[in-house]
Amino acid sequence: MQRITLAALGIALTTSTVFAAELAPDAVMFGEDGQVMASLTGVAGDPAVGKKVTINRKQGNCLACHVNNDASDQFFHGEVGPPLDGAADRWDEAQLRGILVNSKMTFEDTIMPSFYRTKNGARTLKKFQGKTILTAQQVEDVVAYLKTLKEE
Repeated sequence: MQRITLAALGIALTTSTVFAAELAPDAVMFGEDGQVMASLTGVAGDPAVGKKVTINRKQGNCLACHVNNDASDQFFHGEVGPPLDGAADRWDEAQLRGILVNSKMTFEDTIMPSFYRTKNGARTLKKFQGKTILTAQQVEDVVAYLKTLKEE
């Protein structure tokens, strides 16, 4: 018979608590201007991970539409959306989270996808139809990263 130590049990409880705090995409509450006040996970975002998500062409793919001088080592920055440089000076945390979760709540006619919704419009790749593009924690990581992008 295998014994489970109290430490192992404590780790399992801690891990399940983190997952239990994740907010489902259809449960996200938006403010009047599209902001999302509460964290989607209850876990602080990691700016280093957030940067990786933003430059990953198969995840955030932010550089397809936005210039970001902090990622100047990456090629082909787009100019359709506003520069990510200075994003932390233009939007607060709740606004950034709202824009990532569902950009249409803030910018009605934007072509930016909604990264934490299961309905993303006509331009959604088949692999994301009915799914979120980013996980709740990835959204929090990207928010944490964008909060580091201040005007120079």
